[in-house]
Amino acid sequence: MSVVAVIGAQWGDEGKGKIVDLLSEKADAVIRFSGGDNAGHTVINPKGEFKLHIVPSGIFYPRAACIIGNGVVINPRVLLEEMDSLIARGVDIGNLHISDRAHLIMPWHILLDGLEEEKRGEGAIGTTKKGIGPAFADKTARCGIRACDILESQTFKTRLAGVLASKNELLTKMHNAAPLDFAAVFNEYMGYARRLAPHIKDTTSMISDLLNRGGNIVLEGAQGTMLDTDFGSYPFVTSSSPLAAGASIGSGISPRRIDRVVGIFKAYTTRVGGGPMPTELKDEVGEYIRQRAHEYGATTGRARRCGWFDAVVGRYSTELNGFTSGILTRLDVLDEMEAVKICVGYTIGGKTVDRFPADVTALENCVPFYVEMPGWKVSTSDARTAKELPANARKYIKRLEELIGCPFHIISIGPRRDQSIVIKNVI
Repeated sequence: MSVVAVIGAQWGDEGKGKIVDLLSEKADAVIRFSGGDNAGHTVINPKGEFKLHIVPSGIFYPRAACIIGNGVVINPRVLLEEMDSLIARGVDIGNLHISDRAHLIMPWHILLDGLEEEKRGEGAIGTTKKGIGPAFADKTARCGIRACDILESQTFKTRLAGVLASKNELLTKMHNAAPLDFAAVFNEYMGYARRLAPHIKDTTSMISDLLNRGGNIVLEGAQGTMLDTDFGSYPFVTSSSPLAAGASIGSGISPRRIDRVVGIFKAYTTRVGGGPMPTELKDEVGEYIRQRAHEYGATTGRARRCGWFDAVVGRYSTELNGFTSGILTRLDVLDEMEAVKICVGYTIGGKTVDRFPADVTALENCVPFYVEMPGWKVSTSDARTAKELPANARKYIKRLEELIGCPFHIISIGPRRDQSIVIKNVI
């Protein structure tokens, strides 16, 4: 038995979808534990290319129970569209299960997300405006609506009546927006309930049974460590915890049962949305990386900001999560570079620091300093063992391992499953 948490080690978009798909071959369950449809995981397999937003990336293996955990907020409309798309492409979704404790994204969440982001003006966070933040806020404020609530119409009617009255007051009096119609919202969600009811389960018991039988479980994170509400670049963060600790809470698995924590690092750095990114390249090099790697968001289509690998972030992420293994993705993107750089520290207010600061203003004004290494100018895409990688690529990998304090056990050198160098099994 093994329980493996797969964690984004940077600002998200590190390639978790491919890695979870790769690990799912040996999994008895794959559990998505955080975020919502603001995440986008791309999987390429013999059936084609898929962009998943809520459905776990293990869905292509019928033997694996694919569970949307209690730590996820679900937009039922988006989930049903995703399910229908998978069915249309010949993917069996009979193994898809939804935690009855998962909270639902309601129409007011999406409206408020857009209205509040608009009011922030130049200080906008860069949310996807999909209602994720407001849904998590309501969860914490104890006025959310959960998957179990829509399974019985009278329960949902009572719950909706209490919540919608206050939300309409907020919409009309604070934002000068039109109120939502009770009957329309009720009927819409009852329609979702009819289709989703067979998938809504007591997943806590299901997971407990799997653990007791000695099953292999993969915990699939969304976003990345640097978007964590407590430890990321606050307030430019997400609304749930993408950390290894969040994997326990968002799935209902005791932290004592998680025996491996895998950090996914991209061979360079990207970020979507607002907020500081110390190694961002606003020049032709950054644009070259963006175009070569096609760095555009799977969920929003927004261009990702690109920069050199930030080892300050990498070391901080390793410390927070306690990675037992690292996985380096997209090494092939750097194949044509004459030289590659690694950020090893920042200068803030004339002082050199090698720790990630809490103060977002300091982070915005920091100046990264780099070590430069020669590129390899050879394609890595066909390598299947570490020895087949160019010598300078191996030196780059070794230097990253030293700086972040974590060994890389898989190197990804392309989007396909087979474009992976497995140095040591992580499940």
